Amino acid sequence: MFYFLFKSVVLVPLLKWLFRPRVEGAEHLPGSGAAIIAGNHLSFSDHFMMPVMVKRRITFLAKMEYFTGRGLKGRLVAAFFRGIGGIPVDRSGRQAAQAAVDTALGVLERGDLLGIYPEGTRSHDGRLYKGKVGVAEMALRSGAPVIPCAMIGTFEAQPTGRRLPRLVPITIRFGEPLDFSRYAGMEDHRAVLRAVTDEIMYAILKLSEQEYVDTYATEARAASQAVPPNTGRTGTGGDRGDHGGRTGRPVHVRAVRPRSRQATRAA
Repeated sequence: MFYFLFKSVVLVPLLKWLFRPRVEGAEHLPGSGAAIIAGNHLSFSDHFMMPVMVKRRITFLAKMEYFTGRGLKGRLVAAFFRGIGGIPVDRSGRQAAQAAVDTALGVLERGDLLGIYPEGTRSHDGRLYKGKVGVAEMALRSGAPVIPCAMIGTFEAQPTGRRLPRLVPITIRFGEPLDFSRYAGMEDHRAVLRAVTDEIMYAILKLSEQEYVDTYATEARAASQAVPPNTGRTGTGGDRGDHGGRTGRPVHVRAVRPRSRQATRAA
């Protein structure tokens, strides 16, 4: 009840009037039945923009920190994510996150939509980072199709650290559903999970047209913050290379294209 009231009374009028987000590829979203929406993650605003433009309810996986914040702001954020049925994810390790995976599978078993950001955290510089294999495990164990999604403009609207979003054009682009039934029963094979995840990230990359970095986002952020001060680069965007723009590269980060389906098979 909270989800639909908050969406229809607050989010839809406010965000549609202010940002006028545009949707492309809405025909790829199923009218009923389970599906996983896997998107890039550029901004806290992603949690609001996508649900506003999708008629069906989307249950999102969200980091545990959103549910454990302190103070008035922390409690409000926690109340919001609980109210919309968000699933907390403990990112301290794979075993800790398994409970969230099992809960997410329950969402799919009910025939609902599940939203997930395979990168695991927001991009600190607007680029697309290596996906974690949890999305592949959910897809193979549930048999649900994966719909790639690209959020475009939300990084410029509200990058990490910015409290209030700027009014910039927002586009939400959905791609054709990805079917991984050919891998049924192989969810315990690490190589298969990696191949499926790479295929999903490649589909997101084609939609978003971001630069791809073959490193996990958390590792890239840590590397950018560890640059010595005398280099003139910092983890907070001292030269726009590590935070504000898409042309600079954090140290020790290799930018490549994730494998397409054909390249994965060839390997």
